[in-house]
Amino acid sequence: MEEKLEKLRFNYKLWLETEDGENILGDGKWKLLQAVEETGSLKGAMEKLNLSYRKTWDNLKKIEDKLGFSLINRVRGGLDGGYTTLTEEGKIIVKIFSQFHALHDELFQKSSEKALKDLH
Repeated sequence: MEEKLEKLRFNYKLWLETEDGENILGDGKWKLLQAVEETGSLKGAMEKLNLSYRKTWDNLKKIEDKLGFSLINRVRGGLDGGYTTLTEEGKIIVKIFSQFHALHDELFQKSSEKALKDLH
């Protein structure tokens, strides 16, 4: 039994939800928005994260509909091709998630390690 317990790990995910408890946006889309900011491209971000274009685009539009504002600005075509940037609201959401993780990930890791030691 103790050997099986040693293989267990705690984990957590962060998400934004409506006051009714409806999930809007979580860590996965936060990582997508970060990757858009890094690559300057929705396509590049999806390739970096190995995501399907159609499904990701559909989910992103649903999120924006629920929020009532856009998270990304897309500019198509041109000599250099198109590019994608985050809206101010998109940047704020990335910042909020990043700050939360910076403040809490290490604390969570230490707390979960202590809890697992107590199980052994």
